[in-house]
Amino acid sequence: MRVDVFTQVPHAFGWLTEQKPLATVLGTELDLRLFNYRDTTPLRAGQVDDDPYGGGAGMVLRVDVADAALEAAYGDVAAVAVLSSRFEGFDERIVSQLCTDAVSIGPYVLSGGELPAMVLLDAIARRLPGALTDGSGELESFSSALDGGIEYPHYTRPAEYRGWDVPQVLLSGDHGRIESWRREQSRVRSGG
Repeated sequence: MRVDVFTQVPHAFGWLTEQKPLATVLGTELDLRLFNYRDTTPLRAGQVDDDPYGGGAGMVLRVDVADAALEAAYGDVAAVAVLSSRFEGFDERIVSQLCTDAVSIGPYVLSGGELPAMVLLDAIARRLPGALTDGSGELESFSSALDGGIEYPHYTRPAEYRGWDVPQVLLSGDHGRIESWRREQSRVRSGG
């Protein structure tokens, strides 16, 4: 699978490319290409954003800059591309005219789109063959094995720390009881 990320700060992705699961599949199951808007901007001095029409704070990524970057990378060919921006965001025409989908990773505001792009890349990479050890992605939050719910809590050594005990069922060795406890905890965490 190939994923292209368009950004004003491609070097921000350096750390992510060295981390599992992305590093595990990079170059085999995943071809990641990073594009800097400044490399293809039609404007002088590497300008990529401008003040918003109607006034207001922040800078907005220009539609002509995003279009030039996409055209340089693809021409008329469609691809999986993640467009990120800094500061105030995108000219709405980028979203309405150049993109098929808009993705939000949560109800909060960040200073740039690089972190959300990294979240998407990690979510994609972990689903590719070889990214995770066999079976490790089967019982996790939102999986069908947990009916789409939140994963149960995990514990490790020591069994007791400062009076905080691991639930006895997990120490029992009774795999049937442990499985029942985990499913119940998943239901509780999922609000069910």
